[in-house]
Amino acid sequence: MSLLLELAGNKAKARAAAKELNVAQLENLIAGFTNALEKVKEEEEARNAELALKSARAEKIASLIAESGLTMEEVAELTTPKAGATKGKIVEPKYRLTVDGETFEWTGRGRTPKVFQQYFDAGNSRESVEIK
Repeated sequence: MSLLLELAGNKAKARAAAKELNVAQLENLIAGFTNALEKVKEEEEARNAELALKSARAEKIASLIAESGLTMEEVAELTTPKAGATKGKIVEPKYRLTVDGETFEWTGRGRTPKVFQQYFDAGNSRESVEIK
């Protein structure tokens, strides 16, 4: 690729390199570059058209916001998704059990802790350790 960049930047080097090729090879090379040029132009036109479309949409949205009396900051604040109601929220314990002077608490969610499971297996009810 660096050779192409070198030849593209220096006409004399490009002419010198072209002398090593015959007419058919040069015509083939020119046809390949012509096709590549057309593709690059088409891609650039598509990018420009997409940019123009986005710009027109942005202008339309800006005018609607201006007509509504809101500011861009207010719209951004109102449309920002809120964090989930339970995400990161600490759940209060629902059960409390004191064994040998040590207090254990459990929310009632997830797997039952061993100390609570032993207590329930001994025939005690959940209601007896429920925090009221």
